[in-house]
Amino acid sequence: MIVKKKKKTTGLRPVPKPPKRTLFAWLRGRFFAGIVIAAPIAVTFWVLTFLIDFIDRIVQPLLPLALRPETYTSYAIPGFGLIVLIISLTILGAVATNLIGRSVISIGDRILLQLPVVKNVYSAIKQLVEVVATNTQDQFDEVVMVEFPKEGTWCVGFVSSKAKGQVKDILGDNHIGVFVPTTPNPTSGFLMYVPADTVQKLNMTVEEGAKMILSAGLVVPDSPAPDKVADMPITSNEDSA
Repeated sequence: MIVKKKKKTTGLRPVPKPPKRTLFAWLRGRFFAGIVIAAPIAVTFWVLTFLIDFIDRIVQPLLPLALRPETYTSYAIPGFGLIVLIISLTILGAVATNLIGRSVISIGDRILLQLPVVKNVYSAIKQLVEVVATNTQDQFDEVVMVEFPKEGTWCVGFVSSKAKGQVKDILGDNHIGVFVPTTPNPTSGFLMYVPADTVQKLNMTVEEGAKMILSAGLVVPDSPAPDKVADMPITSNEDSA
């Protein structure tokens, strides 16, 4: 009786060879790779060109003909209005820092604040510009997630400060102000006062949080899992002062 020996098997199946890429697939991959590289450069160039052209169209008509480049050349110089604006603002800042300049600006402020409609717009814009330009302690410094608009759904927001004034008297000390911007326009949004222990802190910078909001969540930085604010206290402007 002949006994056939069984062949030993290692239990590993042969790995199938990957399908060969066609010329069209190779060209398509290189085309999209080119888009990824060229798109940020093109968009940046377009935004800068738009801003420079926008400033030129506003500033150059205000200049006398003797100061316009097109008076002496056959074409307008791109960016000339931007240069004039920078020089004008520098001179205005230099004048405003001396005693006479401050007196003139103070008189102008009092006049504008007495006009019925202008005073509301002027005072609001002035306060906003002063906060952004001079008071660096009142800027957003933390990125958090807050439950909004209902339980179980979360939005990305920026911590502004702890509750102050009447808001603090009504809500208490443990509430913080969170600004939740909208996507893709972060200039609008909601200001909410929520308990500090109900939000989740994200380990990312404000710039990274802004990129995530602008991209509608497509650009998310790699970071550790968020921790409870109770474990990682929210730093407030009052504490850093």
